[in-house]
Amino acid sequence: MKRYLWFVIPALGLAGVVLGYLLFNLSDTLVYYRTPTEVRREVAADPQARLRLGGQVQVGSLVAGGGRVAFVIADETSDIPVEHTGTPPQLFQEGGGVVVEGTWDGTVFRSDVMIIKHDEQYRTEDGEIYTPPTDAP
Repeated sequence: MKRYLWFVIPALGLAGVVLGYLLFNLSDTLVYYRTPTEVRREVAADPQARLRLGGQVQVGSLVAGGGRVAFVIADETSDIPVEHTGTPPQLFQEGGGVVVEGTWDGTVFRSDVMIIKHDEQYRTEDGEIYTPPTDAP
């Protein structure tokens, strides 16, 4: 029995170290974002701190030109103006979901990375949902 313990205890210790290492490093790779309400309530204005902001692009707020895009991200209770540097993805549109990464100065969120949310439905030019044919046996 003693000989068995000499192998089990180090194996359990090694498994614990590996599991702890994986969990600690996994938290750095997860993509979290804050809503406009959370940013206004919880985040102090720090132009050096990078964070992610997510929500819906308000309809009528989109202004594009000169390699920049300005719009407003909103949730149920708050909104934040965003100035994005660079060309947005093709599926970026008003009313759609978006996650931007950048800095918050207390007034305007300045972004340089944009990730859009979209569904898996494809639409025709008429706006009808396209359903690809299935090859049923």
